[in-house]
Amino acid sequence: MTNQTPDPQAVCAPITKSAIFIVATLAPGSEAAEKVRGWCGDIAALTRSVGKRVPTGYLSCVCGFGSSAWDTLFGGPRPASLHAFREFGDEGRRAVATPGDILLHIRADQMDLCFELATQLLSALGDAVTVVDEVQGFRYFDMRSIIGFVDGTENPDDRHMARFTIIGDEDPAFAGGSYVLVQKYLHKMDAWNGLSVEAQEQVIGRTKLSDIELDEAVKPTNSHSALTTITQDGQEVKILRDNMPFGRPGAGEFGTYFIGYARSPEPIELMLENMFVGRPAGNYDRLLDFSTAVTGGLFFVPSADLLEDLPDRTP
Repeated sequence: MTNQTPDPQAVCAPITKSAIFIVATLAPGSEAAEKVRGWCGDIAALTRSVGKRVPTGYLSCVCGFGSSAWDTLFGGPRPASLHAFREFGDEGRRAVATPGDILLHIRADQMDLCFELATQLLSALGDAVTVVDEVQGFRYFDMRSIIGFVDGTENPDDRHMARFTIIGDEDPAFAGGSYVLVQKYLHKMDAWNGLSVEAQEQVIGRTKLSDIELDEAVKPTNSHSALTTITQDGQEVKILRDNMPFGRPGAGEFGTYFIGYARSPEPIELMLENMFVGRPAGNYDRLLDFSTAVTGGLFFVPSADLLEDLPDRTP
C-alpha cells in the first residue's frame, strides 16, 4: 500500500469557452439519498463517454456537496472546514446564502458538450434532486466580464495552482479534495455604463483596456482589487476563479457567475467580508453599488478517487 495523494477532480482544468453551473437540493427520504450515492460513482464515466464525442473539447465536470447534504448522504468523518455558507453584510448589500446540496460545474470549449453532459447527469438523478439554479456561462471576448474588465487575472499560475486549491496533509482523510464557493451576481448595467472609464477603473482598481493594476498611490482602498487581495505572513493567498458571464439581453439580465476554488474556505470568506462589510468596516467594495449577489453556496469537492468510492459510504 502506498501513501500516494488521491487524484483531484478537474478543479485545475483549463478555462474554457463555455460552462454550465447547476445547484440542486436533495429530495427527502432514504431512496433519494441512495440514488445520489450510486450516481456519484457514475459521474466520471458519463463525463468520459460524452467527452469522447469531441476529444478536443476539453469537457470536464466537478461535483461538490453542501454541509447538510454531506451528513445526509455520507455521514462519518466530515471535511474539516465544511460548513454552511456564511452571510456577510447588511440588508441591501449582502452576501446571501441560498439553498444548495449539490453543485455541478461543467466546462467545455463547446456548449453542446456541456449541455449533453448536464442532460445525462440530471437524467440519471431523476426526482432524487430538484434543480434550484442553472446558469449557462460563456467566454466574453478576451476573458472579460460583462462589465468590460478582464476577470481572473490574479489566478495562480499552473505551477502553483494545486498548492492553493487542493487539500493536502492538513486534512489527510480528504486529501485531494477542494472547497468551492459560488455566487450569482446581477449587474446594473445602465448605472455602470453611466460612469466614465476612469471612474470604472477606480472601482475595479485596474485599467480597463490593458488590465494593469493601478499604482498603490492612486488605487482606492475600497476598490475591488484592493479588498480581494489577501496576504498571510507577508505572502499573497491566492484562489482559483473560473467566473463566467451570463445574461438575457431581452430580459435586461446581465450577470457574472462567481466560482472560487481553494484548499480552505477561509481566504474566500475573508474576501467576501472585506467586500460586503469593508476593510475597515464601512469601507466596502464600490463594485457592490452596481452588483447584487442573489445566490450563495459553499461546497466540498471530494477527490476523484473518493467520489467514485462514495456509493459505498452510508450515514
